Amino acid sequence: MNTPLTTEKLQKDIEEKLIRYFGVPEIGEANREQLYSAVLLSVKDILTHKRGDYKKKVKAQKAKKVYYLCMEFLIGRSLKNNLCNLGIADKVARIIEESDYTLDDLYSYEPDAALGNGGLGRLASCYMDALTSLDYPATGFSILYEYGLFKQKLIDGDQVELPDEWMPKAGQWLVPRTDKTCIVRLGGHITENWHEDGRCEIIHTDCEEVQAIPYDMMISGSDCEAVNNLRLWKARSTTDFNMNLFSQGQYVKAMEESSNADIISKVLYPSDNHTEGKLLRLSQQYFLVSASLQSIITDHLTTYGTLENFRDKVAIHVNDTHPALVIPELMRVLIDTYSYSWEDAWSVVTSVVSYTNHTVMPEALETWKEDLFSLRLPRIYMIVKEINRRLCEDLWNCYPGDWDRISRMSLIENKQIKMANLCVYGSHTVNGVSALHSEILKDTVFHDYYKYTPDKFTNVTNGIAYRRWLCYSNPALASLLDETIGTAYRKDASKLADFAAFADDSTICESLDRIKRENKIRFAKWLKNRGGQTVDPDSIFDVQIKRMHEYKRQLLNVLRIVSIYVDLLNDPNLDITPQTFIFSAKAAQSYYMAKQIIKLIAYIEADLNKHPEMKKKLNVVFVEDYNVNVAEVLIPAADISEQISLAGKEASGTGNMKLMINGALTIGTLDGANVEICQAVGRDNIYIFGHTTEEVEELWRQGYNATQYYNGCAKLKQAIDHLHIGFNDTSFVRFTDYLLTGAHISDPYMCLADFESYYSAHEKMNSDYLDRALWNRKSAINIAKAGIFAADRSIREYADNIWHTTPVK
Repeated sequence: MNTPLTTEKLQKDIEEKLIRYFGVPEIGEANREQLYSAVLLSVKDILTHKRGDYKKKVKAQKAKKVYYLCMEFLIGRSLKNNLCNLGIADKVARIIEESDYTLDDLYSYEPDAALGNGGLGRLASCYMDALTSLDYPATGFSILYEYGLFKQKLIDGDQVELPDEWMPKAGQWLVPRTDKTCIVRLGGHITENWHEDGRCEIIHTDCEEVQAIPYDMMISGSDCEAVNNLRLWKARSTTDFNMNLFSQGQYVKAMEESSNADIISKVLYPSDNHTEGKLLRLSQQYFLVSASLQSIITDHLTTYGTLENFRDKVAIHVNDTHPALVIPELMRVLIDTYSYSWEDAWSVVTSVVSYTNHTVMPEALETWKEDLFSLRLPRIYMIVKEINRRLCEDLWNCYPGDWDRISRMSLIENKQIKMANLCVYGSHTVNGVSALHSEILKDTVFHDYYKYTPDKFTNVTNGIAYRRWLCYSNPALASLLDETIGTAYRKDASKLADFAAFADDSTICESLDRIKRENKIRFAKWLKNRGGQTVDPDSIFDVQIKRMHEYKRQLLNVLRIVSIYVDLLNDPNLDITPQTFIFSAKAAQSYYMAKQIIKLIAYIEADLNKHPEMKKKLNVVFVEDYNVNVAEVLIPAADISEQISLAGKEASGTGNMKLMINGALTIGTLDGANVEICQAVGRDNIYIFGHTTEEVEELWRQGYNATQYYNGCAKLKQAIDHLHIGFNDTSFVRFTDYLLTGAHISDPYMCLADFESYYSAHEKMNSDYLDRALWNRKSAINIAKAGIFAADRSIREYADNIWHTTPVK
């Protein structure tokens, strides 16, 4: 039995770290960096021992393992999450009392691990947390990005991308595993050498060899036995540094030779609006799956000594299309290395691989030019072609003469390789991430495949790591829940439902009101210290935080803000409830329109700063560099959750769930998981507006006319007209043109069609907000009904219905 970790033992361990690594004899003499590192190293030791014990149990039970492949894992800060998951945050707080620092000082010292962008990466991290908390043996795989996505800075309203150097501080969580290094081969030429026994030997020559060096980050769970692993691959050249060139003074060339491979793990999502960017992205994706598969197979052979039971003991999950190449790569390994027949190899692949689709947006359904693909991945190209040949042959037998259907379903069409089709065809199960999204996939994007193999399709609605987003980010609310319904909800989110019994308790609702205001004050202080922006905690905090994209319709939100702005210009004494609109989002580096929306928001903010009297009633704030850290302090402070994407475009969303569980009320379309939130809380406790998915499709069929909405709504017209006048002495006529006279199509995401309904829903919200008893009752219901959106529920559904694995205890 493990010895309980006492405060005394933990303090001794931290003191030993301070002496050993920094020569600091006492905690009281340590600076913040030294204290942070000492606590971090002590936590790593705890996780290492706990992981060792868990691995023994997994091995003894011969458990089936889950391998979760994703291009990104938006982890955020690890120190707070680990201390809370391990249940030692209070102990550490007492230990460091003799220093000049608090736990919050140590937390704020750590940067976010810049390994993700938004919803996809945060979801992957939530799922690793839930897998661990529920004691499922799992490994996540991604790339160790040196700079991650980018650090966002606004200069005169323009987004500027800066390198996000997170490694010097947060990189201390990583454990280098150079003993597990493997080789990934790119480019070159393929030769087939047929032997007399019918065996084909594949010879790969003139290729670029890249070392894949694994760095492990241990993932803790809450109140569990497991510690799982996130394995991150760093790329390094196999070519030794060319000393001869360097000695001859050819310094740049010498450096180029040694750093070409290193570029693969430099940056997440490099711009791909040029050939070099496309080649780099393709290289990154293959690098991830090739290295990960080598690790998976080595791990399996070490345990069992054979691949005969591979399909019974391994579940490989492809999170979005980025890791799709795991399908042909596993075929390559089984055929070329282990001499499997094609049929046997395909049977294994389609038994172990499953796929989650995260979007119906055409631009996000990845395709690769055939010539580029064959140049960079010649052997994989051969395998994809053969997969496609066999698929088309089967389709011809099922649908003779139906060339259109076969073309839509094929993996290669018009010299483009379609990765989503590869994922669907090569997986045993395909799931969407909300009930609506899964139906849309079956009805539209993958309709042909659904008709072909209907049993393959299912739904798993997304979920959040609710302990992080409620218990750790909003401790005052968690304490109120502890007092009212007990602590069982911390392990079982369904127990949150018990809080509904207190929705009509005036004392509890007053406590909710007080907690929300305290969180708003906390956010206001944090924001002021961070960048000097000011917000009034007594105003409504209306929050829209997500990736900047046209379909998420930050522009619809802005149109309403502009309408209010014009009303106040016309009548400065207008009696309105003070409102603060808070935006935070990053735009993709090459996404011009998204960047222009950011600039518009920033210029409205700058304009309002010049009108202090107007700002008391209407304030707009754009919070730079949105990340997990920003979300953790902002989400508990939000009153209103903006989930206003055009119906049929948002797959699920998880920000809506995080805001809901913290008591914010949702204004949204019937899109993504909003549909299920509405079902959970009832129409009286959510503010639904706008056209439904079916109505949007009908509008397109009829021929959408944005101008008729412009002419039919006075408030909308005044808002759009004022864009021509502009803000901060700058006209934004480009948005008038975009909405009314677009080059390809006007108002492509129907902001104008939904504006009047959106405006009316907000009027209702503002009226309800003034009735504090009513508002807090609605807030309590939202908190109580949020349990079904826990990642724990999602993971159980994956484990039971897709991966067919069980916890190890």
